[in-house]
Amino acid sequence: MLLEKLQAINERYEEVSRLITDPDIISDMKRYISLNKEFKDLGPIITAYKEYKNILDNIESTREILNKEKDPEFREMAKIELDELLENEERLEEEIRILLIPADPQDDKNAIVEIRAGTGGDEAAIFAGDLYRMYQKFCETKGWKIELVDMNEGTSGGFKEVIFNVSGDGVYGVLKYESGVHRVQRVPQTETQGRVHTSAATVAVLPEADEFDVELKQSDIRKDTFCSSGPGGQSVNTTYSAVRLTHVPSGIVVSIQDQKSQIKNLEKAMSVLRTRLYDLEYKKYLDEISSKRKTMVSTGDRSAKIRTYNYPQGRMTDHRIGLTLYNLSAIMDGDIQEIIDALQVAENAEKLKEGVAT
Repeated sequence: MLLEKLQAINERYEEVSRLITDPDIISDMKRYISLNKEFKDLGPIITAYKEYKNILDNIESTREILNKEKDPEFREMAKIELDELLENEERLEEEIRILLIPADPQDDKNAIVEIRAGTGGDEAAIFAGDLYRMYQKFCETKGWKIELVDMNEGTSGGFKEVIFNVSGDGVYGVLKYESGVHRVQRVPQTETQGRVHTSAATVAVLPEADEFDVELKQSDIRKDTFCSSGPGGQSVNTTYSAVRLTHVPSGIVVSIQDQKSQIKNLEKAMSVLRTRLYDLEYKKYLDEISSKRKTMVSTGDRSAKIRTYNYPQGRMTDHRIGLTLYNLSAIMDGDIQEIIDALQVAENAEKLKEGVAT
C-alpha cells in the first residue's frame, strides 16, 4: 500500500536526520556525505507524503460529514469538496509514484562531456563546434559552469574533439540524455555546389567521479610531461606544462595541455582519468538496465544514432522517442529543455511499466 510505503520512508527520513548530527557520523566523511545526499533526496518525497496524508484525512472527515449531515445545501458543498479532494488524491498519487522511482545514483554529479567529429570531414568538425555552442548556451540558461578541459580544432573551424566539464546542480541527470551520435543534414559551408550532406558527431556524457568513487593508486599511473602545442603565448614549446597520464592496468591515456601551470593540468588530468575509470563500471550498469528495459540513456557508442538535425526543413528528430520539432534555430541556440523533458517522461514511463514504483 502506498501510504505504508510512505510511512516507512518517513521513518527512514527521521532516522537520517538524527544520524547526520551524530559526531561519529560527521567524523566519517564518506558516510556523512552519503547520508546528507539521502536526506536531500528524500525531502521532496516527505513533502508529498505530508500533503497526501493531509488530503486523505480531509477525505475521511468530508465523508463523515456526508454520512451525518442532513442539510441539502451543506451536503452539496461537501460533495463538491470531496470531488476536488479525490482529484487531488489521484494527481498526487501519480506524482508520488514518479518520485518513488529509484533515481540513478549518478544524477546529482557534475559531468564531463566529450564531443568528437565523426563522418563528414571538415563539416563534421564544424557541426561538433555547433553542438559545443548549443551546450554552452543551454548551460548558461541553467546557471551551470563550463570549464574547457581539452580541444583539438578543425582545419575549417569547429573541433575534431572538445572535452569540457560542467558543474552545477543535477548536471549529469539532465545531460546524460545527450550521449550518442548526433547527425546533421545541411549544405556544408565547405560545399560550393549547394548539395545537402549528412555528417555526424559523437557526444559522450560521463558522470564526473570524485575521490570517494574511484581509488587511484599512484603506483598504477605513469606521468609524462611535454611542451604544449597550439594557443598559449610565450609558454608554448618552452615549458613542460602539458601532462600525459597513463593508467597502466586499464591502458587509459589522458593528455591535458590547456593550462600554463603543470599543477593545474595534472589536477584536470587526474579528474578526467578518474571519470574514465568510473565510466567503465558505469557502462556495465547501463548495459544491465538496458537489457531489462528500453533506456533513453545511450552509452555514446557510434551505433547509437539518437538525433538528426535537418537544416533545410528546420527540423530536429529524436529517434529514441520519435519526437520531431520544427524550431531548429532555437534548439541550436541551446533551447533543448523540451527534448530532455520528453526523454525523462519516456524514461519514467518505462520504469513505471517495469513495476519499479508499484
